[in-house]
Amino acid sequence: MAVAALEIVCMSWIVDAWNAIPGWVPATLALLDIPLVIGFIIWVLWIKKDSISAVAWCLAIILLPYLGPFLFFVFGYQHVSRPLKKKRKHRARYQDPPEPRNYGDFKYPLQPREPSRTLHEMPLHESLAHLAMKFAASSPTTGNRIDLYDDGAVAFEAMIKSIEEAKHHIHLEYFIWEADELGLFMLDLLTSKAKQGVEVRLLYDAMGSWLLGSRALRPLRKAGGHTSAFMSPSLLRRRLQVNMRNHRKIMVVDGRIGFTGGLNVGNEYVNKNPAWAYWRDAHVRIQGPAVVDLQRVFCEDWDFATEEKLLDSEGEEDDRYFQAQPGGGTHTVQIIDSGPDQDPNSFREVVFAGIMRARKRIWIATPYFVPDAGVFDALRVAAYNGLDVRLLAPLQSDKVVASYAARYLFDDLLSAGGKIYLYRRGMMHSKMLLFDDEVAGIGSSNFDNRSFRLNFEIMCMIYTADAANQMTRSMERDFAESDEVDLATFRKRSIWGRLAENACRLLSPIL
Repeated sequence: MAVAALEIVCMSWIVDAWNAIPGWVPATLALLDIPLVIGFIIWVLWIKKDSISAVAWCLAIILLPYLGPFLFFVFGYQHVSRPLKKKRKHRARYQDPPEPRNYGDFKYPLQPREPSRTLHEMPLHESLAHLAMKFAASSPTTGNRIDLYDDGAVAFEAMIKSIEEAKHHIHLEYFIWEADELGLFMLDLLTSKAKQGVEVRLLYDAMGSWLLGSRALRPLRKAGGHTSAFMSPSLLRRRLQVNMRNHRKIMVVDGRIGFTGGLNVGNEYVNKNPAWAYWRDAHVRIQGPAVVDLQRVFCEDWDFATEEKLLDSEGEEDDRYFQAQPGGGTHTVQIIDSGPDQDPNSFREVVFAGIMRARKRIWIATPYFVPDAGVFDALRVAAYNGLDVRLLAPLQSDKVVASYAARYLFDDLLSAGGKIYLYRRGMMHSKMLLFDDEVAGIGSSNFDNRSFRLNFEIMCMIYTADAANQMTRSMERDFAESDEVDLATFRKRSIWGRLAENACRLLSPIL
């Protein structure tokens, strides 16, 4: 009764407030909305190349007066004239040299010049490496050692050990850095190393790490460490966009050891968040010349955020940061960095080419499966052609909208002959790729439009059969801990679930 009475009072207050508004106010707002809608629709059609994205934003602008244009300005528009052009300029400072570099005994196995053969005449791994270099990815390097981790706690043990052994510098770049038990422990450890005279630089994304306040960072800064946020929203700088986020996860220690993958810094990544029984993630430790390429990506982003150029007096790469170290391994590794400062997006093009060129299998692990139409059609065609196409995704996701948008695509993929596994043990956050028996990929990029177009991402591509075998065994363990989706059973889902899928797919351009 009390709730009903409160509802009546609230509705009465709303009606009274509306009646108190002069009649000319709604009429004026409606008239002003007309040129606003027309102007924003022209703006959308001018800058949006993807037709689905353009239609979705036009509908939002028309159906949500004032709110639609505001949402487009915040979520849909990218200030190409300022941040992106600046990012491209900083990227050029650390661009991979036009000729192959000889790092001691570790030579680039591929020449980054126009190949004498077409890409279709090359082995899969070689063609993907050449294609990536066309979009400014680093050249692949040999002699690397890699260690794959499929458990966050084990990966953090290795990262902590590397930090403890650091002698000269520790460079860290993360999308999310929580001010919780793990995050504060890591900051304390970095503070201790800074007091020992080790150079510490921490770059965190302003939106992903919005809870990481200056209070938590103060001891590190006081000890001589350097920290910076990436692309903080600012009214004064006309930067309100929540897009163009730095989703990369990078750690480089002494230019000798590098880490990348899906792990951010927070309790959930080491299974200390009670909201998740288990957090499945994938990370990789690299030793060898490929660490120089990870370093290059970090230094470019650090330069962009802070204007500190980690170059020597002549503007060349400083040997203190860019001196390749022996890896003691046999793996060929290529670092692919991608982001909205690229057109087209390097990783998206490599993924598309890998799907089209694969002849045996395509295995994908991703927490958010919302690819664009081109990539999804390529996957369906591969499945129709009899390839072993498998998708590993979470049964329970930390992003409900993205989960429903993904399920909208399940029917088509299953009908084509693909297989879908939903990880039941906990949250599946890994980002992994397998093409045939020769290409393995691990990094920060999800299989969605946000990673393909809106975020700055990093992927480690490994072109050896041994790495592919290791990842195969890891994913087979995941499949065993997952529920395979049956098409007939899936089609019996409720009408409400279908409606949610259809509604959420409309947001796929920004998911």
